[in-house]
Amino acid sequence: MTGRLILKNVRMLDGNSVDIILEKGVINEITLPGTATGAEMIDYKDKVFVSSGWIDMHVHAFPEFEPYGDDVDEIGYKTGVTTVIDAGSTGADQISDLVNSCKNSKTNVFAFLNISRIGLKRVDELSDISWLNEDEVKKAFSQYGDFIVGLKARISKSVVGPNGIEPLKIARTFSSDTGLPLMVHIGSGPPDIKEVLELLEEKDIITHYLNGKANNLFDKAGEPLPELMKAIERGVHLDVGHGTASFSFPTAENARKKEIRFNTISTDIYRRNRENGPVFNMANVLTKFLYLGYPLKEVIDAVTVNAAAWLHKPELGRVSVGDIANLTLFSIEDESTLLLDSDGEERIAEKRIVAKGVVINGEFFEC
Repeated sequence: MTGRLILKNVRMLDGNSVDIILEKGVINEITLPGTATGAEMIDYKDKVFVSSGWIDMHVHAFPEFEPYGDDVDEIGYKTGVTTVIDAGSTGADQISDLVNSCKNSKTNVFAFLNISRIGLKRVDELSDISWLNEDEVKKAFSQYGDFIVGLKARISKSVVGPNGIEPLKIARTFSSDTGLPLMVHIGSGPPDIKEVLELLEEKDIITHYLNGKANNLFDKAGEPLPELMKAIERGVHLDVGHGTASFSFPTAENARKKEIRFNTISTDIYRRNRENGPVFNMANVLTKFLYLGYPLKEVIDAVTVNAAAWLHKPELGRVSVGDIANLTLFSIEDESTLLLDSDGEERIAEKRIVAKGVVINGEFFEC
């Protein structure tokens, strides 16, 4: 919408109700509830929360690739998410295709560049070291520096094949030479998770940190590995990256008990796990953390303030007068909901987060 729009009687995360007035896509005023007037008005009657727009740090938004692909807006604004970061779907060979495929999307899009030039054209993209070409990485970054926010390395047995830890060592060099941080997918070994942790630096991201695989971040007694604690001290960032195979309720419950908290919550969503679960959408993933006992503000901060800070785009993580409006509207419904993790474990939540609408770059859409 390009004119005046009033979001009336919406609740902020602190519980206070307000009216938010948008003028030509910019937050013009945040005022007392029920006081704003205008022709275009949506009255949420104090039943809907507003936050800055949800940011999903780990999606697969290149529709050409199977099984890891989807249409941007299907996993973006239609699910309450205003900004997505594609997590290494494409490498240097097809990053231009990803950029072009996103040009007409409503959802804001950034990307991690896969360190393998072939990206997810094959799912063992690090099994051949010749596919890791630093000149091609630098060329891609020079062309699409506003789009590429980091490098993606999937460091698990099925991806690296016989190469073990070597692709991550090469990724570390790419990172040092470009200044781009790493997002590192962790999963089954080899390589051993301890080898992976020792190579990570400040602002690097561990995604899938709550997976239930044997090669995870906790020892057999459930204690966090010393190498994990040292990585956290160095400023390594913990991201959920739920996905089809990478979120375990027992692991998440243990992490909560041990105070190993997330920095960001992401979905690792693509067509198959959007349509068939266990991901479905961001609201469903956030509901799982509400069920785990995390406060609502901490859950929502993980997909707003924290994600925006990592991106060095603080304006995407706030609701402030003068900013272009990127907002998510959502409710907390009192209804029993079956939740599934990636291993088929079930939990029953008594409250459910439901996306109701978004404002992206000043334009309103219902979910």
